[in-house]
Amino acid sequence: MERFFKNAQFDFELRFALGSVYYGGGDVGEILSTAERIKDGDFESWFTEFEATGKRVRAIADEAAARGHDVSAREAYLRASCYLFLSTSALDGTADPGRLLPTWRAHRECFDAFGSRWDPPVEQVEIPYQDTGLKGHFFRAASSNARRPTLILNNGSDGPVTAMWLGGARAALARGYNAMTFDGPGQGEALWEQGLSFRPDWERVIHPVVDFLLERDDVDRDRIAISGASQGGYWVPRAVAFERRIAAAIVDPGVFDVSTAWFEKLPRSMRKLVEEGDRRKFEREFRFAEHFMGKTGRQTLAFRMKPFGCDSPYEVFEAVRAYNLADVVDQIRIPMLIADPEGEQFWPGQSKQLYEALPGTDRTLISFVATEGASLHCEPMARSLFDQRVFDWLDQTLGV
Repeated sequence: MERFFKNAQFDFELRFALGSVYYGGGDVGEILSTAERIKDGDFESWFTEFEATGKRVRAIADEAAARGHDVSAREAYLRASCYLFLSTSALDGTADPGRLLPTWRAHRECFDAFGSRWDPPVEQVEIPYQDTGLKGHFFRAASSNARRPTLILNNGSDGPVTAMWLGGARAALARGYNAMTFDGPGQGEALWEQGLSFRPDWERVIHPVVDFLLERDDVDRDRIAISGASQGGYWVPRAVAFERRIAAAIVDPGVFDVSTAWFEKLPRSMRKLVEEGDRRKFEREFRFAEHFMGKTGRQTLAFRMKPFGCDSPYEVFEAVRAYNLADVVDQIRIPMLIADPEGEQFWPGQSKQLYEALPGTDRTLISFVATEGASLHCEPMARSLFDQRVFDWLDQTLGV
């Protein structure tokens, strides 16, 4: 398929934006006209243009809301939320990354304005977690309190709640499931407002999420499932190795070892320095290597380090080594569906690696290929096909 941008990040982000159209997260004309105004590889241009589109669509939503046109307002608020968040992906490559928090807050305001107009309205919830709380959203399939199967949607390393609405919540509601999203440590509100960072022992996050669901009258306690997107493809298997109250799991893709996406571009000599704990020499060599990384490489590193709560490249390369399923995969006891997209950019081959490592036979590997328009990480432009296969499997697995 012809590329939209030579810059790999821009091209991939735009494909996700176009895929979001299926569930109302954008309009093709709005997205493509914005893309036409962006200078390829220019991070300031990306931010400026998508932020402008987001603000313009938000103004449409505000006017529709003021005139009592709730459906028009709801639809425009969702698109505005997606565009505003999309703009933030480039901010670490600009001269003013400090614009991230106000833009992130604006995107969340738009999403909540959308959710308040959904039928039934989306509930903003808080999940008790350690000495604080994790913010989330609960989507009910219907206004009644009938107990229903419920899908937990576990985001990846950098996506917003809007991504989970488009990446499973909307499809779940259409099939009679409740759904719940949340910002775990290192994600969304937990990162930007609470200062919480990623942790490898994700069962410590999912335990309180399940506790929260089991207290609700509208959740079928025997039919709780969980789906993990992107880096969630590590967190979900890690969590269900310990959390026995979940009945089925979905990962897209399977991620056996998060660190490979970090270490693959490091010279072997520098990898050895991390393994040996030689911080001083690693940082000296890394400072030299940074001169050859280019603007895109430096932007990606800055963007990816923040959720880990690390201040230096050595710290993040050391930290990410703990995100590995080798010691826990044999403890997984529930049915698991693993998506295996052709052309997976970040963890190639790991969906099959996870599939082969799982104990027992209650596991399913589903390929998504380019000839279906479903290739690349998280199948950015094949939302309907992905949801059809996943939810058909989930219906059968849970007996829905």
